Amino acid sequence: MSQESKPQDAALYTPTVSFPSVKRNDPDALARSYTFHSVDLIEVASSAKDKDKARKPAIEGEWMLGVDEAGRGPVLGPQVYGIAFCRVEYSEELRSHGFADSKTLKDFERERLLEVIINDAKNVHYACTVMSAHDISRGMLRRTPYNLNAQSHDVTIKLIKDVIDRGYNITQAFIDTVGIAADYQRKLEHLFPAVTFVVTSKADAIYPIVSAASIVAKVTRDHFLEAWPILSSASVQVHDDGVEEARNVFGSGYPSDPKTVAWLEQNVHPVFGYPNVVRFSWQTVKTILDKKAAKVKWIDEPATIQKYFSAEAETDAPRQKQYGAWTDFGLSSVSAF
Repeated sequence: MSQESKPQDAALYTPTVSFPSVKRNDPDALARSYTFHSVDLIEVASSAKDKDKARKPAIEGEWMLGVDEAGRGPVLGPQVYGIAFCRVEYSEELRSHGFADSKTLKDFERERLLEVIINDAKNVHYACTVMSAHDISRGMLRRTPYNLNAQSHDVTIKLIKDVIDRGYNITQAFIDTVGIAADYQRKLEHLFPAVTFVVTSKADAIYPIVSAASIVAKVTRDHFLEAWPILSSASVQVHDDGVEEARNVFGSGYPSDPKTVAWLEQNVHPVFGYPNVVRFSWQTVKTILDKKAAKVKWIDEPATIQKYFSAEAETDAPRQKQYGAWTDFGLSSVSAF
């Protein structure tokens, strides 16, 4: 399909395929990250040894790979990392289809291009990892934070390794940068010395294979958010209008969007907070929870080291009363054993 034959209006385009990277019937997808591969040449095996035996011979030719993400900044929904890979000699064919940065395309244009990838399975393959809002927040709220850059690096590395393990001879990889490009490129080159890496910002606007990866990520994320009310049995209603209807309900998902903030303000539960589609580690959510959620005071919260040297420490002020299991089991804090 050439650029000239592209539909010019959404009304002229209706998807003829489903997008299998979106788990529409799996409620666990809300809480747990998952990875989808359009071509999986490793059979399901019960052990690593059996899995090694199940691997197929190397795929013919040299292949190139692109990586991009969608949903890094929003407070709602997953971050999705997409990859696309094709034979090196096929890369210019991608350009003729009109692949471009997914952020510059309309919804129906992105969907049409993902349909091109799905229908061209002989030449172009793809995969994606859907990083759930729950997992992102859990990592960032650890005692030693597992920040979003580190999570993104690990997901990208795993996706590249998965493709190589499936027998594809990846000789070139183009990555939209996360963090400092030079440092990230050195890290990837150390892990995959047989691959020539180019790590740069705006890679999706430069390399068609990264544009394809960008479209995989963006369409998967958009349709995940469309499916979320169905998966969660939420009170939010999303009808046949799909992505656009979802946006009418809770906005773009970005903390700068007044519609998104209004949805967060109106849907906070005083005890349970929010459903798994919300990133609890984002400051927007923390602020609303501090303002609207039930206050929690820990009975035996330890004092800071400074308090032991304050004038207050030398007073005979009564200790706070303990409740619940502390008194039932006769528990108390001790400073020496």
